[in-house]
Amino acid sequence: MSMTHARPRWLPGLAALLALMLAAGCASLVGKASDRFAAQLGSAVTNSNDPATVRDGLPAYLLLIDGLVQGQVPGDKRNASLLFAAAELNGAYAGNFTGDDRDRAKRLAAKALDYARRGTCAQDKALCAQLDADVDAFTTAVKAAPRQNIAGQYALAAAWVGFLQANSEDWNAIADLPKIEVLLGNVVATDAGHARGMPRVYLGVLNSLRPEALGGKPELGRSHFEAAIAMSQGRNLYAKTLMAEYYARLVFDQALHDRLLDEVLSADPAEPGFTLTNVLAQERAKALVASGKDYF
Repeated sequence: MSMTHARPRWLPGLAALLALMLAAGCASLVGKASDRFAAQLGSAVTNSNDPATVRDGLPAYLLLIDGLVQGQVPGDKRNASLLFAAAELNGAYAGNFTGDDRDRAKRLAAKALDYARRGTCAQDKALCAQLDADVDAFTTAVKAAPRQNIAGQYALAAAWVGFLQANSEDWNAIADLPKIEVLLGNVVATDAGHARGMPRVYLGVLNSLRPEALGGKPELGRSHFEAAIAMSQGRNLYAKTLMAEYYARLVFDQALHDRLLDEVLSADPAEPGFTLTNVLAQERAKALVASGKDYF
């Protein structure tokens, strides 16, 4: 499979995972006013079984968090969490709820990545200085970062993926993929269970984009998918959906493909922290079942 074919296919699937990060974003946003309200709001978002409600309700919070960011002193390290929250919210909305409005998705995704980069610069000056450097210099800076910066690195990687989704026709944007892999790899190496295994899902897709003969690492991708599924005790339905779409289809394993999708569609999507993405996963699984009849 050529990169020309793979490019538009995988990005939307990864960007949909950003919705899982909304709880952290909302908590950072309103935590200063009320920790209890922050926790309740984040829980309401990730546990919603109606994506349309989230889609309609989030714009007000996008404006609110933009206003809060504008009121901060540039470069203040204390602003990092707010900037990462802004990145997560804008990226999640861009990747999941802009529909066919490509221009809007590009604007929001660019804003999300800008917030994530600014958050990185507020948190880690050394990594900030290497954001646009070559991959080797960037890798050195990522690995040298303090352990407590891992959540910020994950937020940067997620925003970067969303930007690539919105600009999937731009090869200059796609060229940054190795840096995203470095970030995700470092997150997993530092904290294997971070974000309940979601970085492993990203890595599962990234390693399953191409067959082994063309430089892909599908078996490594499978191991990442399986690890993420195990971490959630099988309750992360998006991990199963994407494993079917990217790994099982890549290696033409129809039995695995059909089994995973059947498990997703037969499961109760309600699961603390995963309900919203589980509903989205089931919607995607239905489409994959339909297209699978012609694929295999």
